[in-house]
Amino acid sequence: MTQRALALIDGEHYAPVVRAALEELPYDFVAAHLLGGTEKLREDADYGVPLAPELDRALDDHGAEIVVDLSDEPVLGPPERMRLASRVLARGLPYVGADFRFDPPELAPFPLPSLGIVGTGKRVGKTAITAHAARLLGRDRRLVVVSMGRGGPPEPELMEVAPDVEALLELSRSGRHAASDYLETAALAGVPTIGCRRCGGGLAGAVFASNVHEGARMAVELEPELVLFDGSGAALPPIETRRRILVVNAQQDPVVVTGYLNAYRHFTSDLVVLTMAEAGTGWEDLRDAATELAPVVLATVLRPRPAADVSGRRVAFFSTAPESAHGLFEQHL
Repeated sequence: MTQRALALIDGEHYAPVVRAALEELPYDFVAAHLLGGTEKLREDADYGVPLAPELDRALDDHGAEIVVDLSDEPVLGPPERMRLASRVLARGLPYVGADFRFDPPELAPFPLPSLGIVGTGKRVGKTAITAHAARLLGRDRRLVVVSMGRGGPPEPELMEVAPDVEALLELSRSGRHAASDYLETAALAGVPTIGCRRCGGGLAGAVFASNVHEGARMAVELEPELVLFDGSGAALPPIETRRRILVVNAQQDPVVVTGYLNAYRHFTSDLVVLTMAEAGTGWEDLRDAATELAPVVLATVLRPRPAADVSGRRVAFFSTAPESAHGLFEQHL
């Protein structure tokens, strides 16, 4: 069946050229959205389909199943095109052009109350935010965490008891990844945690392969009141959660972290948390950019603290934080 399509067009192309393309391409074009370049248009320009003044309204009113981009420079450059692609993907629709196609990540429905915590990359503090959220939310409700990582187990693995140092050392000595996110969350949050793995990550966060679906079914069998799905790097758990938190390192380049298909991550999140928002680092520029995309943006800093009493003991502290943070940690500890 031919897909109902919304065309994105510009006035740099003459209307007869665009109309001929709409008739030739293998889509059922139901409307067109004019992006710009109107100074070259004749008043009687006829595209053979209705013109929609607003993108979101066009998608609502015409029931498009795909968005086809027939525009070009100078009306739509690469940054603007990626922002449009993000908006379309956030509506759950594919976005295609002459030599590209973007599809929204496929997210499976999930029957229980759920929260997703995802990031814009590695070293953004996502796992720390996940553990903190799990501790808070697990105080007064039955909570299960499903954690996805690049070093997760081949089959979903339930950790019902927080692992101690000896248990982690035993895993490491057996050749296992003893620092996987699910182990960290189980150890620090003290809630049941299911470890899963994934491979690959697309521009919008889709994964090539994972066992998260099996992990999600395992979580349902535990009959929790809430399930927290923890992403991996910039990859999304392939589950449709009811709410989503996006974790961003405030030291990242605002052009990158709110541009490209990272805009999609912002559009589909209910809350953006900016970590490492240290005084004097200029993180406010990123906050301003993120506020244009997401409904709520909060800034915070991260500081380590012992998970148990270490008074009077000699302690070594290891961290993956950049060297610039070492002085702050030393002063705090």
